[in-house]
Amino acid sequence: MEFNKVKYIEQLLEKYLEATTTVAEEQELQQYFTQDNVAPHLEEYRMMFSFFAVAKEERFTKNVPLTPEKRNVNYRKWISVAAVAVMIFGAYFGVNSYQQYQQKREAEIAYAETKQAFELLAMNLQKSKVQMGYLNEIDETTQKIFKPVNK
Repeated sequence: MEFNKVKYIEQLLEKYLEATTTVAEEQELQQYFTQDNVAPHLEEYRMMFSFFAVAKEERFTKNVPLTPEKRNVNYRKWISVAAVAVMIFGAYFGVNSYQQYQQKREAEIAYAETKQAFELLAMNLQKSKVQMGYLNEIDETTQKIFKPVNK
C-alpha cells in the first residue's frame, strides 16, 4: 500500500512540476510533504513544500497609503527648463563646431589641389627649360654656320 502511495505522489509531483495539477492535488502534495514519513528519494522536495506552507501564513501588516504624495511641481519645471537649455546650447555649439570643421576641411582640400597644380606647373616648366636648352644649342650652331661677314 505504501509503495502505491509513493508512486501516486511521484506522479502528482511530476504533474506539479509541469504546472498541470489541480488545487486538490496540490493540497495532497502539501499534506504528504509536511508529514514526518516521506520517502527518502523525495526528501529534497520537503523543504520546498514546507516553505510554501510558511509563506502561505505570512501577512503584510503595514498600512498602504492610498493617496499619492504631493511633490514640488516647480522642481520638475526647472529640470525641464534646464534640459531644454542644455539641448539648445549643445545644438548651437555643435552646429558651429561642425561648420568650422567643414570650412577647415574645404581649406585643406583647396590647399592640396593648389599644391598639385603648382607641382604640375613646375614639372612642365622644367620640361620647357630642357627644350629651351636644345634651342640654344641649335641657335649657337646656326650662328657658327652662318657667320656674319665682316666688311
